[in-house]
Amino acid sequence: MTSRTHAIRALSALAGTTAKAFAGTRAKAFAKAPAIAMALAAILTLASCDIAGNLVHDDNVVARAAGEKLYRTTLESYIPDGTAPADSARMAQQYIQSWASEAILLKKAQKELGKEGRDVSREMEDYRRSLLRYRYEQQYINDRLDTLITEAQIKDYYEAHSETFTLARPIMKVRFISFFKDSPYRAEIIDLLPATGGGGERDLDSLALLSAVRYIDNSDVWTDAAVLSREFGTDWETMISQLRSNYIIMEGEDVRAAYVFQIISKGKAPLEFCAPTIRDNILSARKRGLLEKLEQDLLTEAQDKKDFVIYGDE
Repeated sequence: MTSRTHAIRALSALAGTTAKAFAGTRAKAFAKAPAIAMALAAILTLASCDIAGNLVHDDNVVARAAGEKLYRTTLESYIPDGTAPADSARMAQQYIQSWASEAILLKKAQKELGKEGRDVSREMEDYRRSLLRYRYEQQYINDRLDTLITEAQIKDYYEAHSETFTLARPIMKVRFISFFKDSPYRAEIIDLLPATGGGGERDLDSLALLSAVRYIDNSDVWTDAAVLSREFGTDWETMISQLRSNYIIMEGEDVRAAYVFQIISKGKAPLEFCAPTIRDNILSARKRGLLEKLEQDLLTEAQDKKDFVIYGDE
């Protein structure tokens, strides 16, 4: 066979035959078959007719590479139920290409590497030991970790480590919105961004629901300038340079606007902003303490049971 068209036709015929043969109880599983056939047809434009011949002889195999076979059931399990046919075809094609690439590379590695290079037993054993240790440590921590952190503990940590909470860039309390340039509510939205409480804020929420592409109200939460700048599609320095009378407004394909209620540009970060980081730090310290205690307890227990001996010690 020399014509790729013949190969694709053979594959299409295979898909139809398979679907009929397994109708009924296998109907749900083979609902994806047409999409997979589409993907395989695309793959065959780059493949030889030998693969098509292989598929015709074994209707459970959808691809072969480097002596390995990819079965239809494996491919179907990769594609979620309910996926649109076009998306299924694309996902199937990507999976086949990735699977083939890995199989071919592995075969090449086994051929080119010497006996010592192919021996991965030591690395596998190291990985096995590390994985077992990690799993036990996580189980030990989960069973014993005290996750309760009081406001007093957070404040004490903040005061004891105040030098570590210097701002690297500005933080702000801000309300952000983006909307299409041709929105008939542009002026109203901009005017209402500073609203706090009452009808003004409710009107803004209603307008945002009608025309906003994205709406974020962090008017009472500190936000890192770098985080907000991503909403504007730029760096935080450029964003801050556009601050005028508490407004930041930038236009491109759409309008992106923010009203800054408060801003701290430098100095010590407020406790409110640091609290999430402090909670993480306290939990991390507790975890380290538990693991250190575990290690010491196990060593002591092993010594007491004569399960750990250093020869030559007096």
